[in-house]
Amino acid sequence: MRLPLKLATEIQTVVNHYFFTKGLKMKDIKERSKKREIIYSRYVRPAKQLLELSGSLKKAIWAIDRIAEWAKSRNLDYTIETVLKRWLELDRLRPKEIVKKPYFKGNPMVWSETKKKWYVIDQYGNWLEFAGKESEIEWRRIE
Repeated sequence: MRLPLKLATEIQTVVNHYFFTKGLKMKDIKERSKKREIIYSRYVRPAKQLLELSGSLKKAIWAIDRIAEWAKSRNLDYTIETVLKRWLELDRLRPKEIVKKPYFKGNPMVWSETKKKWYVIDQYGNWLEFAGKESEIEWRRIE
């Protein structure tokens, strides 16, 4: 049984978009398919289910983007099936917030709300009042 051409191209678009969110380009997808690193047909059924569930190509692509952003922020792997499993909670999924901490010359800093001042904590645990400029504060991402 052959699928109508419009549905077949929509399914291809969904599968290709999934691979685009994984960082692959069309050329990479084709090369990996030829080498059998990607079994393209394995993604067709979940893509078709996603299209049926979402009701439109636009909403299916939005759902894949939402899951990709959420999973990447948590260093999780995801597939099209993940989108199907998480369908009911898509509106509540948010990417993990990036937390940055202040440092001055490699030493951590603390903001004192009562004194409205920055303090630098040296290697011995002493709190030293920060006398530098705000531009000298280095904000590091904490994982």
